[in-house]
This record gives sequence, structure tokens and C-alpha cells, in this order.
Amino acid sequence: MSKKLFWFTGVVAICLIAIVMLTNAKEEAVVIDYEGQPFLGEASAPVEIVEFGDYKCPHCGEFNKTLLPMINQELVETGKAKFYFMNYSFIAADSTTSAQFAETVFQELGNEVFWEFHHLLFANQTNESGQENLMSAEFLGTFLAEVATQEEVEKVQLAFSEGKAKGAWEKDMSTANNLGVNSTPTIYIGGKEFTGQTMDDFVEMVDESTDGK
Repeated sequence: MSKKLFWFTGVVAICLIAIVMLTNAKEEAVVIDYEGQPFLGEASAPVEIVEFGDYKCPHCGEFNKTLLPMINQELVETGKAKFYFMNYSFIAADSTTSAQFAETVFQELGNEVFWEFHHLLFANQTNESGQENLMSAEFLGTFLAEVATQEEVEKVQLAFSEGKAKGAWEKDMSTANNLGVNSTPTIYIGGKEFTGQTMDDFVEMVDESTDGK
């Protein structure tokens, strides 16, 4: 009887240890490769914020319109954090088209033009009649023309047709899949997924990440 009790106690102890280990593992920050990714802010900012998004996602459009300006003002412009965008294109085929086109803009025209184009894509997810816009290469070129010269637009369209940014997009998708991302927008702060509900929660998590460095 005592042996059975000892065995049972041992099993319980092992289970408790496993639970603790899993909990601690979940709390540990994951390593995300930000090399070659577009970002807002100073490279020296101590905390990385990354949004995994889809240009066809209305929730991402709302995030870009309402929350990103606050994040930029309170955290990016103050030097507390830098903000990255990575693609998780899953809604439709033109999610991939727009993502790879935006990656091409970044590669060919640089970070500043990328962000101008990025904001335009989210601002124009629907047309004047409220219908969803289909993001063909030709359609995307008309928006790029708002922030780039015709020569630059043609340069991007040629690079896009040659698939030059496909590898960068595949890297984003691989990162998202490895992290278990399954919806957009999904946000990571300092390598940990943000699950809060308010802007105060967001700022608090950035502060905690800063304290941990």
C-alpha cells in the first residue's frame, strides 16, 4: 500500500513539474528574426513590436487607422519601441498579391515609401461604393503612383513580375506559422504575444519588456 501511495505521489509531482515547466515556457519570449523587415522608429529602440497582418483583413485596417497612430505617438516617437509589420496572408489570393507587391516596394524603394504605401493599402480596402477592392498588380500600381514617380512604379512592377520579393514574403509566412499565428492582426511585444484588451495593457507590456532588458 505504501508503495502505491509513493508511486501515486511521484506521478502527481511529475505532473505538477510538467505544468510549471509548460507555464514558464509559455511566458518566455520567443526569438523573432527582424533582419530586413520594414519598421517605424529608431533602430536603437529597446522593444520590438510586430504586427502580423493581411492587407485584406478589415480588422487590420481598423488597427492601422485607430491604434497604430496611438502606438506611434506614445511608444515609437518617444523611443520606447520600434514597430514592425510582417505578412500573414491567408484571406484570399490577392492577400498574397498585395503582400508580395508591398514587399517589392520595400525592397526597391525603401522603408519610407513602404510605409506610405502600406497605409494607402489599408485606407483603400474598399471603393467608394463600399465594395471590396481586388488587389491586382495594376490596381496596386495606381496606389503606388500616389507616393512614387512613374519610373519608380514601373521599377516595382517589373521586380514584382519577376518574383523578387517572394522570398521575403515566404520568410514572413514561415515565421508566422512557426509561432502558431492563425488570425490577424496578431501582435507580439518583446517576443511575447499581446493578449490584452486596452491601450493601457499595450503600454504596460512594452514597459515590462523594457524593464526585462
